[in-house]
Amino acid sequence: MQLSVESLETPALTKAHLADLLFEQIGLNKRESKDMVDAFFDLMMDSLVQGTDVKISGFGNFQIRTKAARPGRNPRTGELIPIEARRVATFHASSKLKDVIQGDAEGAALPGK
Repeated sequence: MQLSVESLETPALTKAHLADLLFEQIGLNKRESKDMVDAFFDLMMDSLVQGTDVKISGFGNFQIRTKAARPGRNPRTGELIPIEARRVATFHASSKLKDVIQGDAEGAALPGK
């Protein structure tokens, strides 16, 4: 089953749009659709906060990276400002997603088209 996002009015795919797609194309009721989308993203966030990588086959990997403290500079004043160590989320697209975006995969087409 393929979901089509062609009917979206805005260029951003939001959680609300995902819930609407589940409602329209799979037949879940609106509450179940919203709960499913929220549960999916809550699970992803919880895994990343715990330091566990999130791998979605055919899409990509989400990882947490720890960045060390480093000196920074205020671009307006030129003043040196210390940037504290922090954790950041990174995303690396899978080769399959990259191929689909570039149109290089054999018979690759965007889902739903």
